[in-house]
Amino acid sequence: MNTREDAEAVLRAIGAQAGDDIDLAEGALALAALDRPRVPLERYRAHLSELRAEVAAERANADGGAQVAALNRALFDRHGYEGDTQTYDDLQNANLMRVIDRKKGLPVALSILYIDAGRAQGWHIEGVNFPGHFLVRVLDGRGAIIVDPFRGGRTHGAGELRELLRAVVGADAELRPEHHAALGNRDILLRLQNNVKLRLLQSGSVEGALRALDAMRLFAPDRGELWRETGLLQARLGNLRAAADNLERHLLLARGDGERHQAATLLQSVRSRLN
Repeated sequence: MNTREDAEAVLRAIGAQAGDDIDLAEGALALAALDRPRVPLERYRAHLSELRAEVAAERANADGGAQVAALNRALFDRHGYEGDTQTYDDLQNANLMRVIDRKKGLPVALSILYIDAGRAQGWHIEGVNFPGHFLVRVLDGRGAIIVDPFRGGRTHGAGELRELLRAVVGADAELRPEHHAALGNRDILLRLQNNVKLRLLQSGSVEGALRALDAMRLFAPDRGELWRETGLLQARLGNLRAAADNLERHLLLARGDGERHQAATLLQSVRSRLN
């Protein structure tokens, strides 16, 4: 039986792992289990194994195009996964258990399924830090293919990426190297959980957003910005002692004189309210 404590233990263990060693799908399931304790994970793990086996049965060669085709047939043609364009902001779209149940999700959630099934074949596939719309990149010996799992595995060239960027960011946006930088496993999980946090904040649930941040700090304990945001939200709720404790940790993790100065100033501001 799955419990919240089990999920927290998995996330805490991820927090101690090197990024390349993190099992993306297991991490995403652990995050999902925080909101659905006591729901057995066996059938979700079995489904992940099924996806991997179906892609393997395609016997795709080393060509990136063949790999993309094999992944697309398994996820989208056979299992019917799709981006949820109708209820995009539904929290279920960021919960991997519910994504598997509904066969719908956010770009990052669908990308985790895509990456997991591809990496199980030994293929080089990675997340792409595209603003506002997560993508994946499949690499072979000859180049790279940018794939959009939210849109049924559609591939994007430079012109299409520019159009997508302008649709998300604004008409004057231009592609920059950081828009197609690779994203590590820990950052992919952070991006998934950040969707939960943002939607809870938008709905006015500061307490819910704090719970989302609690989970993020379990598997990314050295990210100072998470302690900073936790401290600010605690202060917003009037929990000044908790706010100061989190901001102290932020100060310890701050890098560079400028960041340390800002962290110290913020901490002093909260401490002054305790007196």
